[in-house]
Amino acid sequence: MDPERQRIQDDLRGLVKGDVRCDDVFVHLYATDASIYEIPPLAVVRPRNLTDVVAVVEYAAENDLAIHPRGAGTGLAGESLGRGIMLDFSRYMRRVLETDDRTVRVQPGIPHAQLNEHLRARGRQFGPDPAMSDVTTMGSVVAVDSGGSRWLKYGSARRNVISLEIVLADGDVLHVGREPLMGHRDPESPKAHLVTTLADLLRRNADIIAEHQPQSAVNRSGYHLDILSQDTLDLAGLLSGSEGTLAVITEATLATHPLPKHRGVALLLFDRLESAARAVMEILPFEPSACDLMDRRHLSLARESTVQFDLLIPSETEAALLVEQEGDTLVEVSDKLAQVVERVRRKKRLAFHAIQAQDREEVELYWGLARKVVPTLHRMKGSTRPLPFIEDMAVPPRALPDFLVQMQNVLKQHQVTASLFGHAGHGQLHLRPLLDLSKPDDVARMSRLAADLYGEVIDAGGTISGEHADGLSRTGFIRRQYGPLADVFRRVKRVFDPQNILNPGKIVGSSPDLLTNDLRRLTVPPPPPKTESDDEPQQADPAAPQTWQLSWSSDEIALAARNCNGCGACRSQMDDVRMCPIFRFAPAEESSPRAKANLMRSILTGGLPLTTLTTDEYKDVTDLCVNCHMCRLECPATVDIPKLMMEGKGSYVQINGLSSSDWLMSRIDRLSSFAGRFPRLANLAITNGVARWLMEKTLGIAQGRKLPRLARRNFLKVAAKRRLTRPTRRDVSKVLYFVDTYANHHDPQLAEAFVSVLEHNAVAVYVHPAQQSSGMPMISLGALAAARELATHNVALLAEAVRQGYHVVATEPSAALALTHEYPKLLDDDDARLVAANTSEACAYLWRLHQAGKLQLDLHPINGVLGYHMPCHVRAMQTGAPGENLLRLIPGLVVERTENSCSGMAGTFGLKRENYRASLRAGRALIGSLRSPRLQAGTTECSACKIQMEQGAGKPTIHPVKLLALAYGLMPEVAELLSVQVEELVVT
Repeated sequence: MDPERQRIQDDLRGLVKGDVRCDDVFVHLYATDASIYEIPPLAVVRPRNLTDVVAVVEYAAENDLAIHPRGAGTGLAGESLGRGIMLDFSRYMRRVLETDDRTVRVQPGIPHAQLNEHLRARGRQFGPDPAMSDVTTMGSVVAVDSGGSRWLKYGSARRNVISLEIVLADGDVLHVGREPLMGHRDPESPKAHLVTTLADLLRRNADIIAEHQPQSAVNRSGYHLDILSQDTLDLAGLLSGSEGTLAVITEATLATHPLPKHRGVALLLFDRLESAARAVMEILPFEPSACDLMDRRHLSLARESTVQFDLLIPSETEAALLVEQEGDTLVEVSDKLAQVVERVRRKKRLAFHAIQAQDREEVELYWGLARKVVPTLHRMKGSTRPLPFIEDMAVPPRALPDFLVQMQNVLKQHQVTASLFGHAGHGQLHLRPLLDLSKPDDVARMSRLAADLYGEVIDAGGTISGEHADGLSRTGFIRRQYGPLADVFRRVKRVFDPQNILNPGKIVGSSPDLLTNDLRRLTVPPPPPKTESDDEPQQADPAAPQTWQLSWSSDEIALAARNCNGCGACRSQMDDVRMCPIFRFAPAEESSPRAKANLMRSILTGGLPLTTLTTDEYKDVTDLCVNCHMCRLECPATVDIPKLMMEGKGSYVQINGLSSSDWLMSRIDRLSSFAGRFPRLANLAITNGVARWLMEKTLGIAQGRKLPRLARRNFLKVAAKRRLTRPTRRDVSKVLYFVDTYANHHDPQLAEAFVSVLEHNAVAVYVHPAQQSSGMPMISLGALAAARELATHNVALLAEAVRQGYHVVATEPSAALALTHEYPKLLDDDDARLVAANTSEACAYLWRLHQAGKLQLDLHPINGVLGYHMPCHVRAMQTGAPGENLLRLIPGLVVERTENSCSGMAGTFGLKRENYRASLRAGRALIGSLRSPRLQAGTTECSACKIQMEQGAGKPTIHPVKLLALAYGLMPEVAELLSVQVEELVVT
């Protein structure tokens, strides 16, 4: 850490209760957002309260440092980036403070979707709906004056802001709203001075203000100066959309709206983009709540990513409009939609097809077409990307058809293709040109393209920014749009912030090159040129890894990391996604999957030295990845964060080795094997408080964590006795059972149940006597050399079995995932890929038998209600819900899907004393649903999830295969598990 950062950190830690971080690793996590820019701040402060914010602002003013307020970092224009002190409100200041029948008072860090979840209980909502609602914070919604698709009905944030609590540039705290021009209690107060000075400035420049306003329905560019009436000055209206350049918002009181009783949508399909644009003016008289436009590229991507859209949207479709209507009854909504379709398709013959939907699930599906496709543009292969730098243009809706023609002409002139999505009902266009920022020619093309397109926008009476922000992308073009009004903006800024410390360079800025300055680092620096002195052997840096752990180059790793565009979807805590279990309970930037990609990219592109990979600060971030694979599955751009973290953790371990606790956890199979030699003693120790205290102190295993008993005889010995360790030469369905640690040493009953079920279905079973554990804990903790040795051993024997006609099946989902997903990365050879292609998880294999009509259905009833949890590693294999589906075949058994969340156990993560409470917090939603009195027991395929479920819910949890064996009448003793009393420290 350089001396200036060290001084700032020491100073601020004495002033605030929140977090203060200035180390290189941490500030690089905040160097980017969802834009194309990268600027590491001097410091990051996560305030806990208003007092912290005031202290930081006062400190910044005294030391002439900039302040950059930040929410979730989802901005597309770089509006929250800067070289000063970053204030991250999303970590602690995220509460709903007060709610009544018509308003709500919130802190700036609460996500938009969480606020609406809170309001839903009262039948209310905050109307404006930004696309990234799950993660976008309310402070950001107000600061950039977000609108969203439903602007037609609810307007932008500005229309819904009643009052704000703000901190001025000198640390003064004000509560502002629509302020009277006269009659202030204290004419000398900061607020009175502000109102008087601003009112005078606006009166003197009234003609300039009126003359230079765009004609578009929406406008977010510059400052909102239409705030002066005869008696009042709307300070809250001015601060809405000011991007943190005039004051820091610490609270907002907002108007709420009734939730609509019914919503419906019509998807109108067009064979020409211009026809869709012309249809907008035909639709607006019907007062839709939303009217969104999608172009051919957008629709093609939707068809590729979602089967339903492939079936619904013909390939010849050039554009589509999604029109939404709200109403008190379904009939009212249906009639409104029918009128729209009648007008556009039948009378005007603009659309060639129309689809209507009013069912809630169908409506959400179509909204997914509008909202969830844009982020998936980043799935494109190669280095060309859809770039958000001219993505916020807006023109009057009546000008839309002609403007789209001009827009296409400009794109052709610059030989650029682009993707288009927009809120056509109010003329808002989100255009993303496809360019490669690693190419200087494309960077130069950006400036020319922006200049030409903005010229067309201004000529059409539009604005360069309709709802996002000016930020770094558009501030350089403000004078072109506003002319002399830009000077008035500068004087307004000076009234609030004479030192220019509040988010400087945004809205008011002088650099013409802002658009292309401070672009993200994307390329790996070349090695230094060889000199004569290089002929002597050079000493390698002992603190830097000498080789990559996986089979890829620096350029390939960097490309994988840069696929993350920073959209922030991985910060979601909503129930409709599982995403990152660690971020869910600890919503800090370093917990997010995005942080891991940014960190790796910074290291590979030279923003941080290669030795960063071996520092403790780096390890602190990588330890927050538990290899659950949920981010890989749910990331719109499908960034493979687990692979990046496998590499990153492996690089750290290569130099530093494992801690004693991590070494033990990575060899949990050896611990189980050793303890299995003395099962009585081991089982006694598991239930003994003193022994558990000693285990926590010496082995790092949490004293309160339930642990599984050791079997008297492991399953591999049982298999040998039953002659299952001999392969068959018969021409029948054959399975090689990969047992792994839990079924082998702790629950051989599960292994026997699986063998019985397979044999009942005429499948020959082979248990290779030389198989070892999967090594998934080693992989998750970065012990890749040991994991590779294990994988090499297992792949050699499994590949030979596959060649003999065997299919490899594991009852442990993590083992199946290791064989199918991790081993090919570790070994990168044909045998590993052969094994991966011929391996299944047990329930997935049995369900495929059922789908092929080969699974016996002579199942006896089991009367009970069970809560099924789908493990993360089952989801990661993307085979559907085979365990749940199998259970539903059993007569009498009622299966309820539990909360869509991770159990929080995350393999060995939840075993460690330092993670014990955190893992329970991560699994809180699942545990809460399992505690329902309706549920007799839990069921899941994963042994780690089973431990957590029994720990939190106090009910037995049973593997689906055991229940199948019970229903077949093969293992009647399993019935006892449904009503067994769960012990305090022991898993059933």
